[in-house]
Amino acid sequence: FTLFGDTGRGHRPSFIGAGPPALAEHLCDVFATALRDVGLEVAVGRFAAHMAVELVNDGPITLALSHADAGWDTDAG
Repeated sequence: FTLFGDTGRGHRPSFIGAGPPALAEHLCDVFATALRDVGLEVAVGRFAAHMAVELVNDGPITLALSHADAGWDTDAG
């Protein structure tokens, strides 16, 4: 899961503007703590761990990013 991705240009997000790993790890910890403080169950893993992820689109929604500029069709693949 990535906290920051700029989708303002092109079809793939850019992560150039993301903060340094130490800041990102701190923000993840703060966010998880805030969720726990309101009574939600939160599980966390090892920050920045390499993961092999397999996805099956069988959920309630799939998000398609689009942009008002020409050439940004939602079905662009």
